[in-house]
Amino acid sequence: MKKLLMVLLVAGVAVVGVIGGRWLLYVTNTNDPLDEVGIELNSRMPQPVRQWGCAQLKSNFENRLPPYGCAAVGGTGWE
Repeated sequence: MKKLLMVLLVAGVAVVGVIGGRWLLYVTNTNDPLDEVGIELNSRMPQPVRQWGCAQLKSNFENRLPPYGCAAVGGTGWE
């Protein structure tokens, strides 16, 4: 039982690390703010994390249309 819990814990940490790492790469080091996987990950993050991610994207791509989750009402401007 103890070994099973350890395996599940390690697997959970690995999944969170991969998803979190992919999201972090998207918001800080992307060439395209309209990357589908990045947009989906960012839109599902908790509000404070998503706001930080949108601020990072806006600082890099202020003159482009914002991705889903970072757009203000109407979808044409940054939040």
